[in-house]
Amino acid sequence: MRVVAMIMAGGEGTRLSVLSEKRAKPSVPFAGKYRIIDFTLSNCVNSGIFDVGVLTQYRPHSLNDHIGIGKPWDLDRARGGVRLLQPYQGRNEQSWYRGTSDAIYQNLNFITECRADLVLILSGDHIYKMDYNAILETHRRHRADLTVGVMDVPLDETDRFGIMTVDEEDCIVEFSEKPKDRDKGTLASMGIYVFNADVLISRLSEGQENQPRIDFGKNVIPAMLAEDRVYAHRFDGYWVDVGTIQSYWETSLQLLDPALDFDLYDLDWLIRTRSEERPPAKIGPQAQVNQAIICNGCTIRGTVERSVLSPGVYVSPGAIVRDSVVMNDTWIGPGAVLDRVIVDKQVVVGAGVHLGSGDDLTVPNRAQPDKINTGITVVGKSSHIPPGTIVGRNVVINADRDEAHFPGREVASGETI
Repeated sequence: MRVVAMIMAGGEGTRLSVLSEKRAKPSVPFAGKYRIIDFTLSNCVNSGIFDVGVLTQYRPHSLNDHIGIGKPWDLDRARGGVRLLQPYQGRNEQSWYRGTSDAIYQNLNFITECRADLVLILSGDHIYKMDYNAILETHRRHRADLTVGVMDVPLDETDRFGIMTVDEEDCIVEFSEKPKDRDKGTLASMGIYVFNADVLISRLSEGQENQPRIDFGKNVIPAMLAEDRVYAHRFDGYWVDVGTIQSYWETSLQLLDPALDFDLYDLDWLIRTRSEERPPAKIGPQAQVNQAIICNGCTIRGTVERSVLSPGVYVSPGAIVRDSVVMNDTWIGPGAVLDRVIVDKQVVVGAGVHLGSGDDLTVPNRAQPDKINTGITVVGKSSHIPPGTIVGRNVVINADRDEAHFPGREVASGETI
């Protein structure tokens, strides 16, 4: 049976603050050399799925450049391969994607052109390793019309997910989208769906005639429970939605834990990415590095502790990088201190700068109190922080800021530049 994967990669990722200001969430760098979408793309290839559509929408340029024709993932194929699917204006019903199922509906022609028997719908913004053949086998064994990938989540997080109730054979009998009541169980949808292609086309087309089926969780799955065979496939591996600043930072630093059940060095399940040719990392004679990921092209002449450094980062003598994530080609000046910060690409941190100053982590960012409230300071792409600047906790420095934006050389906790 021919399987086509459709990866939802158009998310704006507003909870990632300035990290997704100039790029879609799946294009945000992660684990030093990767992008978030690399994990889903690699899962497809490692599972033997080579017909892949990537649905983009919000600021797709970075994602388009990264994926290209798919060569790093062996998806540059004459038959099959990867295709980037962007919304467009047409004579019929084409427009901006209004939701997950509406995005698939507007690209049903791609599915029919591929002559798909099964459609595997995936999210492009989760960190996990999964052999999709397992969920495909569950789907075939139950002769299902739809199979949903599920996992147990903590009870206090159930309001973030679609929660399912199943019978003794894992047939889904009830689906609650982000329930406020916590009596629906803890079996959460992972945003992974396997549809029979004919059923998917039929259900989405029916919905357009009566009531538009815009979202899988809100519209499609609840409607299918009464008329189709809908089953759950349980997954018990490592899976994280790095959709918030806190989860992105936590997950990044978790990679430094040797006990973590998530192996980036597994040669039998490689995570592929588009890599630049850069020289090896260089550790200077005065450098001190402890529990860190240091990517190619980095030069370390200062101290790096419990941090993740993407390619091309330069740490000057006397500088300290602690509990931080620093992205590509950032220059950290002499004597600078980075403590509990996330720094985007191509940032210049001047000499003596202190990013993440002070002991009070509880003062939330005034402009984004719901996003920046755990003590993490975030610096946007291509900003230049002038020498000697002291920046507190929960500060947001937007992209492309320069010396003119720092008149006082001191930024209090919770402020935004």
